[in-house]
Amino acid sequence: MSQVIQYGVDAISVGSVYALVALGIALVFGIMRLVNFAYGDLVMVGAYMLVALEGAPWPVIVLTTLLTPVVISLAMDRIAFRPMRTSDPASLLIASFAVSYLIQNLLSIIFTPTATSVVLPAFVSESVGLFGVRVPLLSLLTIGLDIVILGALASFLRWTSIGLQMRAAAEDFVMARLLGVRANFVILIAFAIGGLLAGFVALSFVSQAGTVTPTSGVMLATIGFVGTVLGGMGSISAAAGGGFLLGAASVVLQAALPVSLRPYREVFIYVAVIIVLILRPQGLLLRGYQEERV
Repeated sequence: MSQVIQYGVDAISVGSVYALVALGIALVFGIMRLVNFAYGDLVMVGAYMLVALEGAPWPVIVLTTLLTPVVISLAMDRIAFRPMRTSDPASLLIASFAVSYLIQNLLSIIFTPTATSVVLPAFVSESVGLFGVRVPLLSLLTIGLDIVILGALASFLRWTSIGLQMRAAAEDFVMARLLGVRANFVILIAFAIGGLLAGFVALSFVSQAGTVTPTSGVMLATIGFVGTVLGGMGSISAAAGGGFLLGAASVVLQAALPVSLRPYREVFIYVAVIIVLILRPQGLLLRGYQEERV
């Protein structure tokens, strides 16, 4: 029973982090139809702030980790994507790869291309009692933080004027512009929110991994994209759900597979994703192709 509870907490914790990654990718995709493969590198920018500011007060480190990806995300939009607003999706995709490689190489030059350990506060390694077993405090904090973030973002999109404009732009960008929605402003907000989510993911990812490398963002971007497709690319909430399912499945397979097969866990996951998309091309969490993008 203790192992079941432990694996259950781990599945929810990892799944919630993957949900935030998928959500950050889906926000921009819903408006611009841009699959931003540089999103994982935004996470790494935030992660390396933990390395650069080692020894500083933790409130300063956390705030910098959250805000730096926002600034880089806004600069990314202004420099790389805004001049290509009218370009086809393939050109935007190539631009996102170029930005990704640029960030990776800058991180390698500024820091190091090899893995770097991150000094974390002592409470990260603590555990608490839950239903008679010891559960890592970090997992519980990650779950709680991600629930708050997802709830706050859902409320923002549903109940605020800017959120309504973003939903309208995701539904029909051309019509939204004709009705007075400020296109550049809405896209700017989407990139800013995506950058902030990347900062939160950086904190969660580094706390769980303990090390960072300049190329770790590639894996996160792939996971976010696959989670978005798995849940349904026509809906922000479905994309987050797909990311959660992908993370939970990863932990469950790690526990269920024999030791000899655990190195091939990702193979089983992506084969399952391919089968799902063959049977349900619209994704697991959409009832059809014409769902509301919320």
